[in-house]
Amino acid sequence: MATDHSLLTVAQMGEADARTIDAGLSGFALMEAAGKAAALEIMRRWARRPVLVLCGPGKNGGDGFVIARILAQAGWAVRIACLVAPTALKGESADHAALWRGPVEPLSLAALDGAELVVDALFGAGLDRPLTGLVAEVLAEVARSTRICVAVDVPSGLMGDTGEVFGAAPAALTVTFFRKKPGHLLQPGRDYCGTIVVADIGIHADVLDAIAPRFQDNNPALWRSALPQPARHGHKYHRGHALITGGYPMTGAARLSARAAARSGAGLVTIAVPDMAFAIYASALTSIMVHPLSGEADFAALVQDKRFTAMLVGPGAGRTEDTRRKVLCVLGTEIAAVLDADALSLFQDRPADLFQAIRSPCVLTPHEGEFGRLFDTTGDKLTRALRAARVSGAVIVLKGSDTIIAAPDGRAIINSNAPPTLATAGSGDVLSGLILGLLAQGMTPFLAAAAGVWLHGAAASLFGAGLIADDLPDLLPRVLAQLQAEAQRNQSGG
Repeated sequence: MATDHSLLTVAQMGEADARTIDAGLSGFALMEAAGKAAALEIMRRWARRPVLVLCGPGKNGGDGFVIARILAQAGWAVRIACLVAPTALKGESADHAALWRGPVEPLSLAALDGAELVVDALFGAGLDRPLTGLVAEVLAEVARSTRICVAVDVPSGLMGDTGEVFGAAPAALTVTFFRKKPGHLLQPGRDYCGTIVVADIGIHADVLDAIAPRFQDNNPALWRSALPQPARHGHKYHRGHALITGGYPMTGAARLSARAAARSGAGLVTIAVPDMAFAIYASALTSIMVHPLSGEADFAALVQDKRFTAMLVGPGAGRTEDTRRKVLCVLGTEIAAVLDADALSLFQDRPADLFQAIRSPCVLTPHEGEFGRLFDTTGDKLTRALRAARVSGAVIVLKGSDTIIAAPDGRAIINSNAPPTLATAGSGDVLSGLILGLLAQGMTPFLAAAAGVWLHGAAASLFGAGLIADDLPDLLPRVLAQLQAEAQRNQSGG
């Protein structure tokens, strides 16, 4: 799945460099292009000011020497502080260091004196250990100060594959090359990167076909063509029929899910509710059908209706044996399903029972707490999500400001458009309903989950401050209309 939104691991980025060099572009030219791109981004954003470039012992440090040379040629006051003597550099890093005509200071806290902008070219994304000693002290001082920090590739101390941070200084700008890495999007790394610019340094996109990246940055380009569109001569059943189990006495969660499913385009949405809750649901919902249940047998009979195309269990359902039976009943139909909230937590003592029952398209949407009740929590977030998808056989939507959508086959999409206002009660119920509505219309689980997560974030961003979950469903038509308008502009070349 190679696209403009592919994310490359550190190893894959190294392979992209190597393939490009094998094709005839030298490592010296790649480094020149990388340093020049970073220098130009600095000059675009800030007026001339005293700059200190911190150079490390590897290729990241070589990039730093290029940046310093280009800024100095443009009239900036530039100094270099290097972790090692320039004579210790190798390959193209040594070649570019030889082109620097100014002095090179040893790395020290004193080197920071007088610098208003610091370029962090110490270590790239491949660092696999915490920063210690003098490097950690210098970056800690940069972090404490008011100096502008610009990172080359990633802030030093940020793990490129995981987003974990061990001693980095937050950057106002991070300039990376060719494609982003998972660590640019995963927390806490994303908060350390500031504005991220992906620079073209001459690596051709064709190398992606050989590398076969498995990870993507969530973007409509990945799933827009699969978004359901109403047929001109279709009817409501052509647009799917979604079924939701409604809980009692917690009735709000399922109602939020139902409205989101309907707003995402499902032709019909039905909530199946206990008899005693019928009046509550029916009085609060107009376009949503409410089906009363007098007992377990009623639900088992209802889900056999072949007109249902996707089902959701969990929001407000309660951690009861009745909910457990409904989950297993829904999974037994082998119709596309979304499981959220209580439908996940109630299997915490016997998660294998749930995984063994998943034999058809299924999406699980846990937050971190629910995830920990079912799955192994060792490792970084991306590793955990991928492992959970493989173990469960379901698409996993591991929620957060860096939501991960992971498929059992090892693919993953990382979402980065969610504003902090989504941290509000009920927003997860809206998300599960949104994914349900897209599944009901025939989208595959992986793409439905990715689209639902992105639309959820876009709707929240459209509203802004003061958001509550009730606002989200009614914002979806505007977001969908914007996507449609963009698609039409792309098709017309406008």
